[in-house]
Amino acid sequence: MTSLLITDSVFQGHTMPAGHPERPERLRAIERALAVPEFAALQREAATPAPLDAATLAHPDEYVRIIAASAPSEGFRFLDADTSMSPGTMPALLAAMGAACRAVDTVATGAVANAFVASRPPGHHAEKATPMGFCFFNTVAIAARHAQKAHGMTRIAILDWDVHHGNGTQDIFWDDRDILFISSHEMPLYPGTGAENETGRHGMIHNVPLLAGTDGATFRATYDAKVFPRLEAHKPEMILISAGFDAHRRDPLANLRLEAEDFGWATQRVMEIADRVCGGKIVSLLEGGYDLEGLSTSVTAHMRELMKA
Repeated sequence: MTSLLITDSVFQGHTMPAGHPERPERLRAIERALAVPEFAALQREAATPAPLDAATLAHPDEYVRIIAASAPSEGFRFLDADTSMSPGTMPALLAAMGAACRAVDTVATGAVANAFVASRPPGHHAEKATPMGFCFFNTVAIAARHAQKAHGMTRIAILDWDVHHGNGTQDIFWDDRDILFISSHEMPLYPGTGAENETGRHGMIHNVPLLAGTDGATFRATYDAKVFPRLEAHKPEMILISAGFDAHRRDPLANLRLEAEDFGWATQRVMEIADRVCGGKIVSLLEGGYDLEGLSTSVTAHMRELMKA
């Protein structure tokens, strides 16, 4: 089976003020990186928008309506100091939810081996009822709930290797008994959450803080010791990856020292676990990554491994 890539020009319609790191050029860099012959075998799809109500899989209805009503007809509307909406934001959000659910569907039914969704804006900072950190709807949380609702899955694992803690995903699943959330992240760093003692009501939150300056060797040793054993022990029916690539050494928003090859290694190890526990079912969703070279080379390493399934 092949791997599925879902991306769309609609994601570039979500614009930010000049100089903002979460910019449309991020997806253009990914598209260029994956346009080479090495990736010709990728199955590719455009995004089909989800209905707005899809967001209520992870967020209260009132919050969803407030976000939709906040979209401007021109210019920008700031929801916090660094999180703003443009006229293209809502189409991008609907398409991101639709792409995430489509990726879950194709992997759950065995139509493809795995899937990567290259969408924006990112989602893992969006809490149940709070937009923040460039995020509005928590796409990976919506994907997890869709897997449960549409495919009868119970045990899902979400692995978040974005350099910033996935506080929104943690908030949404704090009381959950079945969804394991693992986040590795630089600490201290925005948003200030993600300590090891934040474990959730049922012990299903597993935070793995990393010190500034952590390099690939330390990252790999930490994942072998603290991440992969917990991930495999959960025996998930599907593994979702919040695939941020801002732990790359070039990224301007953080201070970890990973190389693209480290993301490839982590991908390969997750695939080994997925093969043993859930028939290889992996859905990866783009989160951060703000240096264009670091982002494109890291996504290339990620996809190169996924295509080996």
